[in-house]
Amino acid sequence: MTPVHVSITGLRLRRLRHGPAFWFHAVRSMRQAQAAPGNISAEARTINGVHHTLSVWTDEAAMRSYLRTGAHLQAMRRFDVIATGKVVGFATDRVPDWSEVHDIWLERGRAVSGGRRKQEPQDRPLPK
Repeated sequence: MTPVHVSITGLRLRRLRHGPAFWFHAVRSMRQAQAAPGNISAEARTINGVHHTLSVWTDEAAMRSYLRTGAHLQAMRRFDVIATGKVVGFATDRVPDWSEVHDIWLERGRAVSGGRRKQEPQDRPLPK
């Protein structure tokens, strides 16, 4: 298999009342992803109360072009109000199946906020 870029997201609603807004943005973002140039596949499932997406792209550049435009950009602008979550992306020759997605997300995911990755403690510069 030719290497591809895999993106796994996992989001939890901040409050149950955010459900309608979450689903409004999730459906529109999924449709955008599925039609985006460079997208090979995009699917969603809820696992252990976490709303996951698993998308496969020809390369990271195609995925980044998608996430910075349209419905996904609008969703990210509302993200901090609606949900919390983590993302992980990586190049691979083998796309993980759904039985692996939640564990990969737990082990390797990085917290995001408003469309930007939050710095993890190990990423922060050391004080001088």
